[in-house]
Amino acid sequence: MKKLWILFGSLLSIGLLSFHSVFEQTSELLPAAPKEKLSDYGFFEGLPAAQKPAEGVVPYRLNTPLFTDYAEKLRFVKFPDGQSVAYAAEQVLDFPVGTTLIKTFYFPLDARSPEKGRRLIETRLLIHEPKGWKALEYVWNEEQTDAFLEVAGDTKELSWVDRSGQTRTQTYSIPNLNQCKGCHNSNEKLTPIGPSSRQLNGLFAYEEGAENQLIYWQKKGLLISLPALSEVPKAAVWDDTTTGTVAERAREWLAINCAHCHRPEGPARTSGLFLQTEETNPTHIGIKKTPVAAGRGSGGRLYDIVPGHPEQSILVYRLESSDPGEMMPELGRKLVHQEGIALIKEWIRSIPE
Repeated sequence: MKKLWILFGSLLSIGLLSFHSVFEQTSELLPAAPKEKLSDYGFFEGLPAAQKPAEGVVPYRLNTPLFTDYAEKLRFVKFPDGQSVAYAAEQVLDFPVGTTLIKTFYFPLDARSPEKGRRLIETRLLIHEPKGWKALEYVWNEEQTDAFLEVAGDTKELSWVDRSGQTRTQTYSIPNLNQCKGCHNSNEKLTPIGPSSRQLNGLFAYEEGAENQLIYWQKKGLLISLPALSEVPKAAVWDDTTTGTVAERAREWLAINCAHCHRPEGPARTSGLFLQTEETNPTHIGIKKTPVAAGRGSGGRLYDIVPGHPEQSILVYRLESSDPGEMMPELGRKLVHQEGIALIKEWIRSIPE
């Protein structure tokens, strides 16, 4: 910071910058203090609970999202004025400094009838500051009027009706900021997980009408260097059989739920199990691979994935576990994603022995 002021002082002395422009440029480089309430940011028009994005805030969705104990999610991005992001084929987009990613977690009161309303639980912010990304957590009050900054985490007792008409009751855990860093970790730096080109390559129902998200971002000046859409990878939707094979959908589910750790630059790199979709080495994917450190987390099974036999595969054992010492992912869930695991089992059965 001392060098920054020396530079600006030099420019001032030769008349290249006015005091006003120096102040503006310096303030943009300084991290802002967290705001007490979500509404203080001005991300939404009217009542914050309506989640209607304000001018300059763009809603988006992922083709296959991370599972978080059956919570639904609303996602938004706020770019700094006049800034854009360059297309990248596989990795998460490299958003400019000043970008905020906004994700609100909620449960419908009755998943069969969205018009009956919803309960907002938490809104997570990822703010790209000059020194890197910063995570902030805002917890919604019972009145659903606003969300308030929370650093220590929280729990909420929930009751809701799922798509089958079954009433579910559960204890929902809101992570503390250190837990956020545990998942959003790439080479020991906090980083976003979801918004890649392949995940954004799909339709979104904007107010103006449905349109491919990448094309929409390009038209709005938010995305540059986008090739022809036919050349852009497209993530399969894990529960939509029209979007990919069983293998493609299963690999996409594993990528979003597990590959933020299980990748060469992730916290689980020493396991040798790499689950990003671009990985093609069968051993790295886990096929007939022995675990680096066997223990009770293996469930007495010998290989991460046994072709044709999900019941013998360590991967399935850990996904089905709810024991904190055995379960995978380690953070972000307390419940077992039954439908997702059914897909993983179907894929393993299809792998030739």
